[in-house]
Amino acid sequence: MPGAGKSTIVSKLKESGYETFSLGDGVRAEAKKQNLEPTGENLGKLMLDLREKNGPGAVAELLKESIQNSTHKIIIIDGVRSIHEINVFKETGNVKLLAVNASPEIRFNFLRERKRSDDPITREKFEERDNREIGVGLEKIIQLADDSIENNNVTIEQMVDAATKIFQKWIDE
Repeated sequence: MPGAGKSTIVSKLKESGYETFSLGDGVRAEAKKQNLEPTGENLGKLMLDLREKNGPGAVAELLKESIQNSTHKIIIIDGVRSIHEINVFKETGNVKLLAVNASPEIRFNFLRERKRSDDPITREKFEERDNREIGVGLEKIIQLADDSIENNNVTIEQMVDAATKIFQKWIDE
């Protein structure tokens, strides 16, 4: 769910040399092309509009070419929201899902502190965003994850270490 710590883990892994992509960055880039202010409301509406016009895997399609052109063996994609996006990525290679779980309170506090342009500042906007994400299939993706880690009362280093161990296990399989 938004604010669970996915982007934090991804940024640390990127610093370690992993190639990373973010579906949210794809939507933000599309908003910039359309001269839309990157507010939570605008980005949420754009995400839904893209899916309505171009199909439920449309947001993943924004990154598909970059992923196909990558020379990296392992690519980390942040912010998958639906099985349709997973199916788009399966066209480019093997896909494994890692869920990052955190309590609603931890997620809300993190999003308020992060202060990205699309982060909710009220509990009402937070719940609205969660409902929108669940509506596009995020809850099902979490249930389908190959592995998961918890971000409740752990350090960033502990989260990154847990994720790295899971990735290594996947590589070794």
